[in-house]
Amino acid sequence: MKESFIYRRLIRPILELLRQGVTPEKLALSLALGLVLSVFPAVGWTTTLCALAALIFRLNLPAIQLINYFMYPAQIALLLPFFRLGEKVFRAPHLPISIPHIYRMAHANLWGAIKFLWSTTWHAMVVWAVLAPLSTVLLYYVLLPVFRRVAQRIGASQPTVEAEAA
Repeated sequence: MKESFIYRRLIRPILELLRQGVTPEKLALSLALGLVLSVFPAVGWTTTLCALAALIFRLNLPAIQLINYFMYPAQIALLLPFFRLGEKVFRAPHLPISIPHIYRMAHANLWGAIKFLWSTTWHAMVVWAVLAPLSTVLLYYVLLPVFRRVAQRIGASQPTVEAEAA
């Protein structure tokens, strides 16, 4: 039977990390942070944010970047909702814009698009920053028991010092 793309590119690498000794706690935190950081409402920053989080919290860099890669469509899908929430929170005027419009603006004049969207993006980033900590904690506590069960089921080895640092 042929494995699905999601299984080959997402599930199997996560299972391999558990088999290699990455703890369920580190993996759950890596994925929770990866999920939250990857929907940051400023396109082009998530790879750097995920890498910094992995370095600061000594998390698994491949795991957090794997999630970041898979979450790109979600980042684009959540861009306008974050913009709209930012408008409501800051009582800013409604900016009649769509994702295709943003892409056209960016391709025509990137600096002009950045200047035009600066206030809206800043408001969206503040909303994201308020929601991010709670979302990360919630995701961590949802993922942790799952990874603990999976680690027990696959008989993941006890973590080594090298694996724990990953």
